[in-house]
Amino acid sequence: MRIDNYIRLYIICGGIIMAKKNKEIYDAKDVAEYLHVHLFTIHKYAREGKIPAFKIGADWRFHRKSIEKWIREKEQSNITKSKSSKQKDGDGLFKS
Repeated sequence: MRIDNYIRLYIICGGIIMAKKNKEIYDAKDVAEYLHVHLFTIHKYAREGKIPAFKIGADWRFHRKSIEKWIREKEQSNITKSKSSKQKDGDGLFKS
């Protein structure tokens, strides 16, 4: 395949992906794809306040930076929980 064909393929395929990553406001489908979860899960989390979201009419919207911050907070929470459970075991080993 010639290099100009690779460039065309990148523009056609990669350009769409890059455009989504650079959006500031996501819809529920974008967030579901980004997190690799089902669309219904995103709607449920938004309704329950488990994920930062806001409504425009009947549609949920998500600010990209809020989603990224939420992910970092979830990661940190999991790290903290993991460290505290290891300390409870005393030796740092998991008990079966």
